[in-house]
Amino acid sequence: MRIDANRRVALVTGASSGIGKSTVIKLVELGWQVIGVGRDPQRSAAAEAEIAAAARDDGFTMVRADFTLMADVKRVADEAGSRTGRLDVLINNAGGVRDRQVITAEGTEATFAANHLAPFLLTRELMPLLKASAASQPPGTTRVIAVSSSAHRVIEGLNWDDLQSLGDFHASLAYCRAKLANILFTRELARRADPDEIVAQAMHPGVVASNFASHADEAMRAHMAAADTVSPDEPAETLAWLATEPEGGRHSGRYFYRKAEETPAAAAQDDAAARRLWAESETLLARLGF
Repeated sequence: MRIDANRRVALVTGASSGIGKSTVIKLVELGWQVIGVGRDPQRSAAAEAEIAAAARDDGFTMVRADFTLMADVKRVADEAGSRTGRLDVLINNAGGVRDRQVITAEGTEATFAANHLAPFLLTRELMPLLKASAASQPPGTTRVIAVSSSAHRVIEGLNWDDLQSLGDFHASLAYCRAKLANILFTRELARRADPDEIVAQAMHPGVVASNFASHADEAMRAHMAAADTVSPDEPAETLAWLATEPEGGRHSGRYFYRKAEETPAAAAQDDAAARRLWAESETLLARLGF
């Protein structure tokens, strides 16, 4: 894909299926240039062909990466930087839930790595592109959007003695902690990025009919099978709205569901926890060499 410096650019993770793919299609249909990130080669190839058919000219490209690995996250950021000098919107959508504890080759717990640490690192590494766009656009135009979940309401806070659930592991609770981390990250990013006029928002997608729970434990799969689900197009509408419409650029650090602001759980409004999570994440990444 050749990036046109006069057209807006978004990067969407988890773009090979579900919410991510639907969001990319909506953005390219609006004339945006999009860099998508997908993990599975076959799904990524199929999505790339489908999205390219909806894109204007050559306005879409797919990058393959496994976001449980920070080396892959860093590579994606470097590749984006080699393709474009601007980034107007970053949508941190990739994530998922596991049926057991999985320790990556880098020594991190996979649920925490993919759902929190990867978007944290990706956002940090893409900040120069985001700042470049913000400097040349009206305030609030440049945005970082996190796909969180109402699952953050299940827990009362993070376990600072075992942030990654390396010791006491429960698959669903590890996911809930990661989704709380998404909102706390958004809250602290909103504070830190405010001087550069970059807006950070989070959203809950609802219970979506997708392959989200394909690697989940039996209880989570049963929950998803029994739940009333929505098409990925519904949360994608909210994501595209947050990316492009004026409301998404106002009052940074908010939490949305179905294009409406909601109040997250008390644990997600804890500014001290948001600052501590940021510091702990930086420390962990430094230990990993990032």
